[in-house]
Amino acid sequence: MSSASQNYRLSDDLLGPVLAILDAHQDPYLAQGLVSAGCVNKLDIEGKRLLLGLVYPYPCMTQYRDTVMAITNKLAVLDAIDEVECEIDFQPATISAISAVEPIPNVKQVIAVASGKGGVGKSTTSVNLALALAAEGAKVGILDADIYGPSIPLMLGVTDFKPVSPDGKMMTAAEAHGITAQSIGFMLGQDEAAVWRGPMAAGALAQLLNETLWPEIDYLVIDMPPGTGDIQLTLSQKVPVTGAVVVTTPQDIALADAKKGVSMFQKVNIPVLGIVENMSFHICNECGHKEHPFGSLGGSKMAERYQVPLLGELPLKLNIREDVDKGAPTVVAHPENDESAIYREIARKVGAQLALTQAASSVSISISEDE
Repeated sequence: MSSASQNYRLSDDLLGPVLAILDAHQDPYLAQGLVSAGCVNKLDIEGKRLLLGLVYPYPCMTQYRDTVMAITNKLAVLDAIDEVECEIDFQPATISAISAVEPIPNVKQVIAVASGKGGVGKSTTSVNLALALAAEGAKVGILDADIYGPSIPLMLGVTDFKPVSPDGKMMTAAEAHGITAQSIGFMLGQDEAAVWRGPMAAGALAQLLNETLWPEIDYLVIDMPPGTGDIQLTLSQKVPVTGAVVVTTPQDIALADAKKGVSMFQKVNIPVLGIVENMSFHICNECGHKEHPFGSLGGSKMAERYQVPLLGELPLKLNIREDVDKGAPTVVAHPENDESAIYREIARKVGAQLALTQAASSVSISISEDE
């Protein structure tokens, strides 16, 4: 990975050992040492206190404390260092897999969350992923692209929000739980349906995306409608998508449709960042027995077949559904529970996969130019 701008002010006899120790510390999500991953941007010394600056290309704020402790313990073996003062920052690049499409103003990266069929928990995954990315330190927005069945307003508890247009051209977005949200549901009545043909729905998506006053955003999560129709085609041709997450359940019928989603993204050259398996297992509240009511290993076998990561497996639990119905998804309603930890793990993996995708793209471009 390309390195962040470096500011190294150590003597040569100290710089080498420090860099060796830092590069021996493997980042679990980038699978690289901190130096090789380009995360080390500052090294200075004041007496016997080392001043260390790290810049991550993906959000992992909840991991900072453990990282600093691990690095400090490793650097403590050097006689020249008694103390380590570490500053950690997060700086994502602006990336699109579709070079022919201009970036969205104020938006660095776009993540499409898709499924081959409905009923697999795609929207629940979308909102919890967006909130988990925010919990890890990112600035996040979410766009409800499910024109026919918008559910984000309910899930985020902002059903009463109505966009306004300060200049007659652009419209405002809602704020909920620290993220920005836009949905066709904000413009329809509570029981009103969007009865539109495919091209009209695709046009509505383009308007929602391009005519919203997005604030500065690191990640825009797009909750896609199920299937592989007009809206998905519009997304792959006219939206600067960085990567896609595919949601499924372990059932054979859901996996069959999810495979179509993976295949669609691969055909239009949008990187598939990984698979999320919902309803993966159930743990009995009474005895703690773990069972797989919808089958097992479906997501992992699918990930292996398409050579993409299995990002996470979510249990079948009542509170996940109840939380979104109440407008406070699990990541914000119960930040300390096991399900929230899984969503944050997924968020870190997604961010790291996006960073690795950019690194691979940069290498490819560089090789092409050399040839």
